[in-house]
Amino acid sequence: MTRVRHPYLDHPLPLPFAHRGGTADGLENTAAAFRRAAAAGYRYFETDVHTTADGVLVAFHDATLDRVTDAPGRIRDLPWAAVREARVAGKEPLPLFEDLLQEFPEARWNVDLKTESALAPLVDLISRTDAWDRVLVSSFTEARIARAQRVAGPRLATSYGVTGVAALRLRSLGLPAPLRAGAVAAQVPETQGGIRVVDRRFVRAAHARGLQVHVWTVNDPERMDSLLDLGVDGIMTDHLETLREVLTARGAWA
Repeated sequence: MTRVRHPYLDHPLPLPFAHRGGTADGLENTAAAFRRAAAAGYRYFETDVHTTADGVLVAFHDATLDRVTDAPGRIRDLPWAAVREARVAGKEPLPLFEDLLQEFPEARWNVDLKTESALAPLVDLISRTDAWDRVLVSSFTEARIARAQRVAGPRLATSYGVTGVAALRLRSLGLPAPLRAGAVAAQVPETQGGIRVVDRRFVRAAHARGLQVHVWTVNDPERMDSLLDLGVDGIMTDHLETLREVLTARGAWA
């Protein structure tokens, strides 16, 4: 496991992440889900952000409301006045990310920047609330994270996107590949398209560059143990109790 490069990572390893707050009762990315995660002892929460048609920053995974709420429509096409009426699983409203920051002042947030339109509002919110030590920005799109880093400067913690992870994987195999400076973590699936991403060489290559390795989304206890044996620094899970039990058995639940 690697040294701390940013205050966001200043916590005993390995880091347990509540992926979308956990998916109990289908209430992903709701304040209720994050309350449950906090009650279970989690302090690292993973979420996603979109902006509404009028620029309001909402914590939600999908581009549309259809899959998990009782309302239809694309978030970017709807005003907040309409989006706020939707209910996840017919029960819970979509939270503003700013409200989550306020409700959980001890939590650290891994935020997947889903759209370009959310970039400026997210950086502005982090700056206004002085949450630099509490937020890490991620995205599948490496160029989007790089733009966020340029806008915010070195105070912003970021991970690699898909192309950054691919470059790190190539380097782990001894092949040359350019890597963006400034990232503090590689957040990766265990496998992608049938190709293994996380192995001992990948973890070693990341650690040699001062990067932590966080793996998503792992719900099986045997896979959790296997990854921890490889030396990964964090695991994101939907199954909060399972990960807590695995880490507790290893004497690693902080």
